[in-house]
Amino acid sequence: MYSRAVPEEPPLFVRLLADPLRWRLARELAVSDRRVRELVAAVGQPQNLVSYHLRQLRAARVVTARRSSADGRDSYYHLDLARCAEAWAEAGTALHPGLAGTSGPASHRKGQRLRVLFLCTGNSGRSPLAEALLRHRARDRVEVASAGSHPKPLRPEAVRAAAEYGIVLEHEPTHLDSVRRKRFDWVISLCDKVRELRPDFPGEPRTIHWSLPDPARELDETGDAWPAFRRTARELDTRIRFLPFALTADAEEELS
Repeated sequence: MYSRAVPEEPPLFVRLLADPLRWRLARELAVSDRRVRELVAAVGQPQNLVSYHLRQLRAARVVTARRSSADGRDSYYHLDLARCAEAWAEAGTALHPGLAGTSGPASHRKGQRLRVLFLCTGNSGRSPLAEALLRHRARDRVEVASAGSHPKPLRPEAVRAAAEYGIVLEHEPTHLDSVRRKRFDWVISLCDKVRELRPDFPGEPRTIHWSLPDPARELDETGDAWPAFRRTARELDTRIRFLPFALTADAEEELS
């Protein structure tokens, strides 16, 4: 029989998500970045209680917060799925070493080809990168596009960041108005300002929000935006790595 010394208490990640309210908060944040008032409305609990549990999740480094670029008095909370995957794997290993490496989403099942739209303000950095990264990862499982509320020329830093993932980024900035009458299954806003301007799309697509600051405005001490673009591409790739699984699950739920 297998036996070894194990901690008396379950791993922190298990204890955290064993709480029903923290589990509900994590489920909400797994779908979209949220403000506190949106989480309060979603779980139907007082703000002070929601804030307390968010602090617990932040202390465990599975949830992060970022000031809104639309309203600096607000913050968006984000669930770090990569950190959750690591913590889940650690919890499985603590239970039995044979469970190591078995965490994470199951393989994709073939389903219908879903249409995804990424939105940001300029359609010059964040949304073209997201479009390219999802197309690169999902291949022919999705149709993906991007647009902006105030389109600007494609940033060379975005092209350089995409190249680090083996992607040749070629993109013509597209105005939001040119896609607002098209049908999409998922519409993902990438900046807080465009979220406030996001129109209704036909067919009632699933809308989610990823709160990412504009890398063109995040200059380093030498006035260079490249490090910010590289960080943005890394964060987008982390989020997009989990997105096809959510898209597949959503399609299967619709068909069931």
